[in-house]
Amino acid sequence: MQFLSLSRRRTDTFPPEAFTPELMARETQRVKELYASGLLRQIWRRADIPGAAILWEAADEAQVRAALDSLPIFQAGMLEILSLVPLAPYPGFGPA
Repeated sequence: MQFLSLSRRRTDTFPPEAFTPELMARETQRVKELYASGLLRQIWRRADIPGAAILWEAADEAQVRAALDSLPIFQAGMLEILSLVPLAPYPGFGPA
């Protein structure tokens, strides 16, 4: 099953210097691990606010939430998950 998450960095609470190069390197490494595992399928930086849109492939929502919980920025309390949406196939591409 696929899921879409939208997140935002908590820049209202944390100043830019709180997002240190070390923290960002740990975040990048964890994202690469999740991608290599097949759980994280695609990721985009949001163009409207600091944050990300992530397409996940997981057995259930709990698996996605566990992956989000493993992100260093989330663990530091610096990331807010705004939305986690389960996705279903679009029926218009199926047989009539």
